[in-house]
Amino acid sequence: MTSEQTIEKLYDLKLGAMAEAFRETLSRSAETQLSFAERFGLLVDREWARREENRLTRRLKTARLRVPGSVEEVDFTTPRGLDRDVFLDLAGGGYLRAHHNVADKACRDGFSSLYYRLPRLGFELALSRADGSYLKILANLAKADLLILDDWGLAPLEGQAQHDLLEVIDDRTGRRSTLIATQIPVAEWHHLLPDPTVADAVLDRLVHNAVRLELKGGSMRKRRATN
Repeated sequence: MTSEQTIEKLYDLKLGAMAEAFRETLSRSAETQLSFAERFGLLVDREWARREENRLTRRLKTARLRVPGSVEEVDFTTPRGLDRDVFLDLAGGGYLRAHHNVADKACRDGFSSLYYRLPRLGFELALSRADGSYLKILANLAKADLLILDDWGLAPLEGQAQHDLLEVIDDRTGRRSTLIATQIPVAEWHHLLPDPTVADAVLDRLVHNAVRLELKGGSMRKRRATN
């Protein structure tokens, strides 16, 4: 079998990155000094790296992160009350493996993530009840390694919406991690849910084993916009 036939078969096996790497090795005489195992290892490494890159792209797309950002871009020099040691410990992803409550970093570490603004999530869950997809959406929310709920407390949740939120949180408690982003202090969360029984249940599940990062100062988004 010729080299070109080998390359064609690699493409047929959906090993495109390995095929490209094999074609490149044919033009580099220096690599003939390597053993077969070493050369084969290089081909496997190329395929593995390509697939990891594709998986990361899919995780980021699925996460629907609203604002791009990464751990490397965090500014520790601005006094915002951010504990560097705590933050870097969270960046290690241990809380995800322990299913504790605290994006981009989770996706890069191989975890699936979902981002929702809480008002939009409530709206989508309400619509899903009408079209019969409610249980399917709950299942998708439950299996994400990290669920990010932004704009928590932007508006009080009333009626069925607060019960839907409890379903989402309950499905994830002790199984997956949830990140809450809000400008409302935790002490005021109870008032966001009119039903005190539901409020107690939601807070008990969220606050237990949670790590709190209370930031001070102005918005970093506004600072970036002026730079």
